Amino acid sequence: MTRDTPPAIIRINPPELGAPPGYSQVVTVSTSRMIFIAGQTALDSAGRVVGGTDFAAQADQVFRNLGLALGASGCTAANLVKLTVFLTDMNHLGLYREARNRFFASVTPPAAPAVTLVEVSKLYGAEFMIEIEAIAAE
Repeated sequence: MTRDTPPAIIRINPPELGAPPGYSQVVTVSTSRMIFIAGQTALDSAGRVVGGTDFAAQADQVFRNLGLALGASGCTAANLVKLTVFLTDMNHLGLYREARNRFFASVTPPAAPAVTLVEVSKLYGAEFMIEIEAIAAE
């Protein structure tokens, strides 16, 4: 699908809400197409868990899968407007941020979608430590 005009994605950080690290407080979108991406985990194309108990390796695989899902819909990380991130241990927040920053560094202009991040007791597979669902706009 090609478009004559790009989507209007505007990222806003009102000073009254403080400066968020690596995400936007508000994202407005004027678009004709929304892409909803199911929760991505650390599975590879053969259905094997990547990384085992290594959170950083799992996070990298999750972002790799997110990139593949975006590419399949003709989008990149620049099209992301919302992420919902589920971690099984908030102590991994720093490693999550490192993986996120590497992922978003791959696009110009830099993207900073609105993000909700929560700790959960477990994900659908006991071995999973992170899952990310996303919304993109084109």
